[in-house]
Amino acid sequence: MKKNYLILFLLISLMSCKNEFFKTNLESILYYNGDIITMRGNSPEYKEALIVKGKNIKFLGSKEEAMKIADNNFKMIDLKGNTLLPGFIDGHAHFASFSAQAIGAKILPPPDAGAKDIPSLIEILKIWNTPENRALTGWIFGMGFDDSVLDEKRFPTKHDLDQVSKKYPIMIVHISGHFAVVNSKGLELLKINSTTKNPEGGIIRRENNNEPNGVLEELAAIPYMLKVLNPTSKEAAEHFFEAGQKMALSYGYTTAQEGRAMENHELLVAASLAGKLKLDVVSYVDYLFVDKLMNSKWNSLNYDNHYRIGGVKLTLDGSPQGRTAWRTLPYLIPPEGAKKGYLGYPAIPKDSSVMAIYDKAFKNNWQIHTHANGDAAMDQMIRTMKPVAAKYGNNNRRNVLIHGQYIREDQLDSFKDLDVIASLFPLHTFYWGDWHKEIIGDSLGNTISPTRTALNKGLKITIHTDAPVALPNLMRMVGISVDRKSRSGKIIGGKERLTPYEALQAITSWSAYQHFEEHQKGTLEVGKLADMIILDKNPLKVSPSEIKEIKVLETIKEGLTVYNRQ
Repeated sequence: MKKNYLILFLLISLMSCKNEFFKTNLESILYYNGDIITMRGNSPEYKEALIVKGKNIKFLGSKEEAMKIADNNFKMIDLKGNTLLPGFIDGHAHFASFSAQAIGAKILPPPDAGAKDIPSLIEILKIWNTPENRALTGWIFGMGFDDSVLDEKRFPTKHDLDQVSKKYPIMIVHISGHFAVVNSKGLELLKINSTTKNPEGGIIRRENNNEPNGVLEELAAIPYMLKVLNPTSKEAAEHFFEAGQKMALSYGYTTAQEGRAMENHELLVAASLAGKLKLDVVSYVDYLFVDKLMNSKWNSLNYDNHYRIGGVKLTLDGSPQGRTAWRTLPYLIPPEGAKKGYLGYPAIPKDSSVMAIYDKAFKNNWQIHTHANGDAAMDQMIRTMKPVAAKYGNNNRRNVLIHGQYIREDQLDSFKDLDVIASLFPLHTFYWGDWHKEIIGDSLGNTISPTRTALNKGLKITIHTDAPVALPNLMRMVGISVDRKSRSGKIIGGKERLTPYEALQAITSWSAYQHFEEHQKGTLEVGKLADMIILDKNPLKVSPSEIKEIKVLETIKEGLTVYNRQ
């Protein structure tokens, strides 16, 4: 069995069980001469100066008043016209998987990478296939291929990947995170063959002779991803962890989410105990692991050396762009091997099973995040959650719908009644807006990620990257939420646009509320943590099309700089 060297490295190679990095912050710092946006309230509020002492904000106000407080021991930071904001909090992502995206073969399509067709994808994998890279996991691997954008409009198969190597195993992960493709050697090592049965909630795609073609869907893929994308040495483990954390910090994360904690929870515990975390990480435990993990000390509203469990994660269906989201109307273009009238499929077919999961969460007062993309999956969520909410009460639970890509307006009303926060995914409008219109129709395609309608109906919302589904580029997410233009330049549901300020709220103050952290994060206020970022431009003062190009210059966690763009 492959050892988990990431845990081993973090626990053994670092002797301290406290985070020494955060013990050294004794300076008082005054920031001035830039746009300091507090993110308090429903309209922009600017301050001339901000003072940090230790881990917290001690002053906000005029520069004149700040200078009266400052003395010779203060460090003076001239913002030089740049913009200071609260640190970013992604509404939903998978932090433990950032490392694989950071160091694997870059098989995303343009503009993020160069995999525009299957030959270019194969070439990228061939270039990445070096002894040093293979040594990281024992596999050739890459993250982010997208069949909806590849010129061939199909999934690669084992035959395509065999052109890269028949000697070494290969796994590539779909941009949705819900599919993987492996080569012939990979199928052999995973022991998947013509007699292997489909697991519940997953499909092994096959050829006419019933042999697997290399494409694995949903629960036929996800458990194998967790095993394969695991470093094989202490050196590889160090490289993995540092690359993933640096990626998060470079995009302005001061709080990251692990949106489906399973075995990867142990990696995060090890990072915490070893003092390696430079940002806060909150995990949501997959429902199959609640008995093991939810009774541990990590399930808390308070961080222990920058890590905690925030609640439970339940997944009810799959990916809309991958056409495994469960719908009430058929897809116009079924996936390969599916018949006309194909609706996608549920992850948990029996309502009684779903209701039992909600019952356990409500009974134990665990916040629960529910992944549901298709409207049939959201119907299941609503009809199973309603009786449980009535049974236990529903005050201040802050349960969350994750994604909700094909949500109907009547379902928004139901979620408002259930006081469910809608964490929506408007990045889809750029990455897959054109594809959605092909597979569900032009009219419905304009209703994906209905952020404005949700706000108008009185729902609390956040937005998210779902990284590593997309790069964890939060400023790109803000810009796309405002612009809502597809890859081809078409506007996808223009009436659903957020204002720049609302989009920033959705990853600062609103997301802090979603995570029960509004008392210490999300806004710049005296007494709150000095979790902050510095941007090279003010998102409120540039054109909508420019927002997504804004760069994070510096990320500050509890008063200390944890990332600085060189």
